Amino acid sequence: QLQFVESGGGLVQPGGSLRLSCEVSGLNLDRYAIAWFRQAPGKEREAVSCITNRGRSTNYADSAKGRFTISRDNAENTKNTVYLQMDSLNVEDTGVYYCAADLRLFGPCVLLLSTYKHWGQGIQVTVSS
Repeated sequence: QLQFVESGGGLVQPGGSLRLSCEVSGLNLDRYAIAWFRQAPGKEREAVSCITNRGRSTNYADSAKGRFTISRDNAENTKNTVYLQMDSLNVEDTGVYYCAADLRLFGPCVLLLSTYKHWGQGIQVTVSS
């Protein structure tokens, strides 16, 4: 069973940056694509970005393109961690951010909520002046 530890959230002013981390533990992690989703108050959960199992390909929602960068550290001697670097944040980026895993060995990762069967607890990001 996969386990997730998300960190790096908090309060930031518009135009600022945050880096979210998602430490994943469990079996056969190199078989899973990892994604970040977010949910703003009163809104549905939406995809932000994803990265393939070996980190060779990424995908971004239009709202994240040019501002967010996803990366992945799969090295055996380090903890398996996926990062989301968020720059030029604005108030619309406020919400709870979740990392999630999709068992996918081949092909690109997908930004579809129903594809992801394993979820972290979420971490709050607030962009406010």
